[in-house]
Amino acid sequence: MSKSIALPVIVTAALLALAFTLNPSPEKHREKIKQVIGERSQIERVLGIGHLTSFVSKYHSLGVASYTTVDDKITSTGLFGLVFVHD
Repeated sequence: MSKSIALPVIVTAALLALAFTLNPSPEKHREKIKQVIGERSQIERVLGIGHLTSFVSKYHSLGVASYTTVDDKITSTGLFGLVFVHD
């Protein structure tokens, strides 16, 4: 294998290994959901909507990425240790 081919293969393998290692856990998703919903509205924070949403969310892992759903709607996605909550 030449150097021009070996470097991209090594970088790709390292990124995949890093993605598998840093894939967010269900707990990370649930914490982020609670946090984001609580920041959006004082009323939702007082009523505990974030806790309820995170409790009923279902975690799905793709190995290198993960996501949660509530009623078949994607609630959050995660990659490389980061979790993003959708509106």
